[in-house]
Amino acid sequence: MTVRYKAIECRSGFTVSIQASDTSYSIPRSNTAEKYSSVELGFPNREEQLIMDWAEDPSVPTNTVYGYVPVEVVNLMIAKHGGIVSGTVPPGVTPLYCEEYEK
Repeated sequence: MTVRYKAIECRSGFTVSIQASDTSYSIPRSNTAEKYSSVELGFPNREEQLIMDWAEDPSVPTNTVYGYVPVEVVNLMIAKHGGIVSGTVPPGVTPLYCEEYEK
């Protein structure tokens, strides 16, 4: 069964979907991985330069997916935006939650 993670919202107001599964552009492509080394991002609410190299369609940065983004880049992006206020992340992505985090 494919796992779906709730899109994250960061302290800055930045939102993005972070997925990893057998149907996602992630490494590994598995539903049972203990840790992912890259994940799929999708549909951020604003352009984010840290992930543009992975955009499927860079001409529409808020209406595209970003495949095989290294978790190190995702961790930097989350930290840049002040940590996670709500949402969930796949194993391998650092769950950098801020004080206002809502489960």
